[in-house]
Amino acid sequence: MADGGEPTLRQLGEFPVIDRLVAGRRQPAAVTVGPGDDAAVVAMPDGRVVVSTDMLVEGRHFRLDWSSPVEIGRKAIAQNAADIESMGARVSAFVVAFGAPPDTPAARAQELADGMWLEAGPLGAGIVGGDLVASPQWVVSVTAFGDLAGRPPVLRSGARPGSVVAVSGELGRSAAGYLLCHKGIVGFSELRERHLVPRPPYGQGIVAADAGAQAMTDVSDGLLADLGHIARDSGVLIDLAADALRPDVDAVTAAAAAAGVDPQELVLSGGEDHALVACFPGAVPPGWRVIGTVRDGAPGVLVDGRDWAGPAGWQSFD
Repeated sequence: MADGGEPTLRQLGEFPVIDRLVAGRRQPAAVTVGPGDDAAVVAMPDGRVVVSTDMLVEGRHFRLDWSSPVEIGRKAIAQNAADIESMGARVSAFVVAFGAPPDTPAARAQELADGMWLEAGPLGAGIVGGDLVASPQWVVSVTAFGDLAGRPPVLRSGARPGSVVAVSGELGRSAAGYLLCHKGIVGFSELRERHLVPRPPYGQGIVAADAGAQAMTDVSDGLLADLGHIARDSGVLIDLAADALRPDVDAVTAAAAAAGVDPQELVLSGGEDHALVACFPGAVPPGWRVIGTVRDGAPGVLVDGRDWAGPAGWQSFD
């Protein structure tokens, strides 16, 4: 038994653990076959399926001394749901693979699943299957499926000169929260929580698509880095307005001072907020705010017409 008398994953075995994780879960109507067979069956009325996958590795993307299993589960679902949102689709279902040391208490896996359902349920999506394996550390891999409901997907390649760049959601909070945790700085609980559990602007991907968004992505690697993908794929130059980002800078200024960093760097280069950023040909819909413009020029991202001298964002293999 693990500490406290809880059985471990090894003691219960793969299938009894899976039975525990799926017991009592209510799947949405789109799921016609849920966990229990070799594969799930999910209705996609559009006839097309939007698919994205992402992985979280202990020590790289989360720490168990910072995050509870519930928080890790919520984060895993949120970051994948944001990818579906950024295509202008509604998330329908998730498939989850979980690796952990065999001596992990089964209750911890249950808490992870609880967190996933806590985030997925309000979206009208179900966790329809997955896998459970032994691993030297925790690894959480999530695949998300979405439905376009007849809309064309919003790609990263559609931005055009003369359009505006707008954001839905908040920037810099997760990066600030990470630094606070990393440096052991107390206080700023709201920012710390924003790192542990991001808050994508759910529903705004569809709002943007219906409003004619030309290109869209979620801010996972950093605002400059993710807009850089749009600039490259669309063959345009994006110019951000520092004044338009002032609310975000102000929100993290005190924490940045405590951590000894530039607050503007957190907003421009920090990732994992999973805000949505998009290019629109005209007025932006409610829930969005303009932060820049799209221009002719060599593909890239400027700030007030100048190159940004600081870091651009997250690199997976640094």
